[in-house]
Amino acid sequence: MRVEENKSLKNHNTFGIACNARYFVSVETIDELKQALSEKRSKELFILGGGSNMLLTGDLDAYVLHINLKGIEILKETETEVLVKAMAGENWHEFVQYCIANDFGGLENLSLIPGNVGTAPIQNIGAYGVELKDTFVSCNTVEIETLKEKEFTKGECEFEYRNSIFKNEAKGKYIITSVTFRLTKKNHKTSISYGDIQKILADKNIETPSIKDISEAVIAIRQSKLPDPKVLGNSGSFFKNPVVDAETFQEFRRNFPEAPFYEVSPTEFKIPAGWLIEKAGFKGQRFGDAGIHKNQALVLVNYGNATGKEIWQLAMEIQKKVKEMTGIYIEPEVNVF
Repeated sequence: MRVEENKSLKNHNTFGIACNARYFVSVETIDELKQALSEKRSKELFILGGGSNMLLTGDLDAYVLHINLKGIEILKETETEVLVKAMAGENWHEFVQYCIANDFGGLENLSLIPGNVGTAPIQNIGAYGVELKDTFVSCNTVEIETLKEKEFTKGECEFEYRNSIFKNEAKGKYIITSVTFRLTKKNHKTSISYGDIQKILADKNIETPSIKDISEAVIAIRQSKLPDPKVLGNSGSFFKNPVVDAETFQEFRRNFPEAPFYEVSPTEFKIPAGWLIEKAGFKGQRFGDAGIHKNQALVLVNYGNATGKEIWQLAMEIQKKVKEMTGIYIEPEVNVF
């Protein structure tokens, strides 16, 4: 375990923001994690995973702890299902591909989501009709204050849409070290209701898709809409899709009858944030090196040398314009530091 000073974080955040950490240490075992926590050199502690789903607006005068725990383990299996444990530092997409290669079903719709396994439960990642909570069993953690290990069950995680206990009362108190999933080995319960997935499968004349077929369709969709962070700095979807009550929805529909929407419940409706941003005129716009992607209005991008502050300023301008035009507030999905 080596502590570095004034470490560049440009290659540790998918936005590619140039900024430095006062102290930086990468841990590869739980013992190293506990040692690093007990020897931290700054009151401010910053936990870093894959660097996705975050925007750094300046240097971090903090002790940055990079969670680089690796390993995948089959805990238990029957003829029909398997419990798979993945360490927090495993790349999420690579873990999904491992599962597909072994014909373990349940995560295929979550292919190509950026980030690591350890950060996935924090915001209950989801895509194309599937959320992490659907296959989640438990996660192991280390409590920062006491260094004690604690397991959180699915119920204890309090999962909601892009939300969990780790974004609320447990925020900043625990570090996730591994996550366990319950996946299927046969009779996979596939989710292909989204039109884009259906279209790709139909174009390939696939009537009974395998989980590999679904994964490949999702990858094709994401690659057509979302830029590769290695080529163009971004953090995926910057904003959450807003969920509004019936009264707000009816007023919105009177003004924008053409808008797409999804009924969450008889009293709640989800409106695509990308549509709102595009309606406000931001899709494909560029402001210096900060911009909105041409194919997906939900994605803010760094064309090379944008600062985190410039991207955040653009995000706030988008929020303001969308609220003024539609009456709906869009909340960032990305964590801003």
